[in-house]
Order: sequence, then C-alpha cells, then structure tokens
Amino acid sequence: MRCVICDEAETLPGLTSVLLERDELSLTFNNVPAQICPHCGEAYADETVTIHLLREAEKMAQAGTKVEMLEYALTAG
Repeated sequence: MRCVICDEAETLPGLTSVLLERDELSLTFNNVPAQICPHCGEAYADETVTIHLLREAEKMAQAGTKVEMLEYALTAG
C-alpha cells in the first residue's frame, strides 16, 4: 500500500513498536508486525494485530497494571 502520510513510497512488511496510553496506563509492544513506509517510517498494523493489541491493553487496564513493556505475540483466544 502507498503511505498515506508522506505519499512517497510503498510500505514494506516489517516490525515496529507500538505505544498505547490511556489515563495512567502506558503499554509498549515490541516486534509488532506491520507495513512500514521506508521513506517516513510510518507503520500500519492490520486489523487482526490491532484488535489483539487493544484486547491486551484492556486486560492490563482491568488488572490495574500501570506500565508494561511486552514482546508482541499473537496467540489464539
């Protein structure tokens, strides 16, 4: 896909870090699969990855976790 931010390049598969913040919660996932623009570095996670990240963030918020850094791993369920 063409990068919608810079419109200069086609994205390529790669890995990125994603920071999710809400109120006092700060969650960083490393090695998240995404399409990454080689020109500006903008990363685009697909729907499955995004849903997984948001579900994990919600679990952490419900558990009362404030700050966490995790390696991304898509697991069933």
